[in-house]
Amino acid sequence: MGWRMVTMNTSVEADRKEPIPAAAYDAVKPAKPGHETAVFAGGCFWGTQAVFQRVKGVEKTTAGYAGGSASTATYSQVTTETTGHAESLEIVFDPAKITYGQLLRIFFSAAHDPTQLNRQGPDVGSSYRSVIFYTTPEQQKIAAAYIAQLDGEKVFGKPIVTQVVPLKGFYTGEDYHQDYAEKNPNNPYIQVCDVPKIAALKAQFPDLFQDYKKH
Repeated sequence: MGWRMVTMNTSVEADRKEPIPAAAYDAVKPAKPGHETAVFAGGCFWGTQAVFQRVKGVEKTTAGYAGGSASTATYSQVTTETTGHAESLEIVFDPAKITYGQLLRIFFSAAHDPTQLNRQGPDVGSSYRSVIFYTTPEQQKIAAAYIAQLDGEKVFGKPIVTQVVPLKGFYTGEDYHQDYAEKNPNNPYIQVCDVPKIAALKAQFPDLFQDYKKH
């Protein structure tokens, strides 16, 4: 990531000015506040966290690993591309303030390019694949329906390759990976790959955007 070769950002979010269509099928907002967990993988977790920690209704974000076993959930092992893990983000949100479908809309529109297979921009390998790790049957239904909707409308021009699989375990990443983009704003990788994602979030979802605040 930060020490990898930085190339031009090839993700769609840097060029997209308007958000993709909203999910036609989505959860109904409950009357009372609560907590729900979503886990997404969409390339380097630095950028995914930089986006979602600026979304209203998101209460906490944690960079980590999902898709493999606890025994291999370390950065040095995951980067060998042999563990089955994907760099992932755990999102704790209030479903009374933001729906799962809205989070997916941001995930597909501003956080990463869901048509890139086993890569995002300069980062290549299965650990950078696009995955929705659902935590409830309703999340699975919403995610599957939304992907079918976007593919049916040919929103991206290419098929979405995002996997939709059950979350078997989320493993928190090392401390130095948490809030990395915020702590290292002048890192060339952050400037090229992640700052445009934050700008896209603000431009496409002004009503949901909030300035960074540590949880």
